[in-house]
Amino acid sequence: VQLQAFGGGLVQTGGSRRLPCASSVNIFSLNVMGWYRQAPGKQREAVAHITVGGIKNYADSVNARFTISRDNAKNTVYLQMNSLKPEDTVVYFCNVDNRYGLTQRGIYWGQGTQVTVSS
Repeated sequence: VQLQAFGGGLVQTGGSRRLPCASSVNIFSLNVMGWYRQAPGKQREAVAHITVGGIKNYADSVNARFTISRDNAKNTVYLQMNSLKPEDTVVYFCNVDNRYGLTQRGIYWGQGTQVTVSS
């Protein structure tokens, strides 16, 4: 499974950005897809997850501002980020946790995409 994240860039405080993450394989059977982020010198933290059944979870810091979704037809998971704050300025990574899948078991990471929120 190869993941390609893109959509990062510069955005003003209060603005919005959508990050797509495209998978090289069908995602309809991938158990959990998600987004993480990592600031320099800090641990990578979970931002949002969505299960194969559509259950979503968010970090408290982004709840009500960010929305995760998956489009099985396009093999893509999205992170819609609204009301962006300067502290959202980090590198974002997409992730697949398919440790318990029937096939393609494992944990997979995409390359990071930088989001910079100007104050």
